[in-house]
Amino acid sequence: MAENKMSVEEAFAQLDKIVERLESEDIPLEESFRVYQKGMELLKYCSGKIDTVEKKMMKLNENGELSEF
Repeated sequence: MAENKMSVEEAFAQLDKIVERLESEDIPLEESFRVYQKGMELLKYCSGKIDTVEKKMMKLNENGELSEF
């Protein structure tokens, strides 16, 4: 999957383009399904990346122990 090498920002930029395309009045039905599916894949990718970052965010407390940020 090509998304594995893109940043979350790049994925969000692609999602913006997908939304614009889906809002277009001249998009054929079959293409709208393909574009929608691609958008859902990008959303899943972004969600996974954000979850990974959230899980990695830890901080050291005053006792030198790791805790959630």
